[in-house]
Amino acid sequence: MKKTKGKLLMTAAEIDLALARISAEIVEKLSSQDEFAFIGIRRRGVPLAQRLCQRVEAILKRSIPLGILDITLYRDDLTTVGNRPMLRETLIDFDMNNLNLVLVDDVLYTGRTIRAALDGIVDLGRPKKVQLAVLIDRGNRELPIQADYVGKHVQTAEDETVEVRLNEEDQEERVVLLKMPRPSDALEDPDAL
Repeated sequence: MKKTKGKLLMTAAEIDLALARISAEIVEKLSSQDEFAFIGIRRRGVPLAQRLCQRVEAILKRSIPLGILDITLYRDDLTTVGNRPMLRETLIDFDMNNLNLVLVDDVLYTGRTIRAALDGIVDLGRPKKVQLAVLIDRGNRELPIQADYVGKHVQTAEDETVEVRLNEEDQEERVVLLKMPRPSDALEDPDAL
């Protein structure tokens, strides 16, 4: 594993333990008779949804539908993201109507990503219920959105960010709290440019 700056919040083992706990909570809240599916928000919500789905399938001993949602076009900050935002494929090959969905993302912060995901889901169908599972809830919400399943609660300041690294995307596994550099720091540190 690379040496990183910042405060280590979760190791690979702690991430695995949090996902095991979330899986058990999902099985407990959604009875084994409930029809439900997992939807991972691109990027790091997808591998987390895949891991949760595998664990729940092992517990319930049945197949659970899994979908992938790209929220790029639903973002309310699309014009600030860049001239050419990268669009990725949404892959949901099952009927979401009247289905319980567990929406999965890595970090819950302002709530805007989840709002965008809900807009995307509504465009694709009308689920019976949507629940939210996140690895990290860092507080400081701008919208009235909360997670039903949380791996870890971490209070952060506005000048901090939570970096989730997963093997499937980053070839390493950890969660770190980082201080965002101030604009004046970038001018003083030539390596920051």
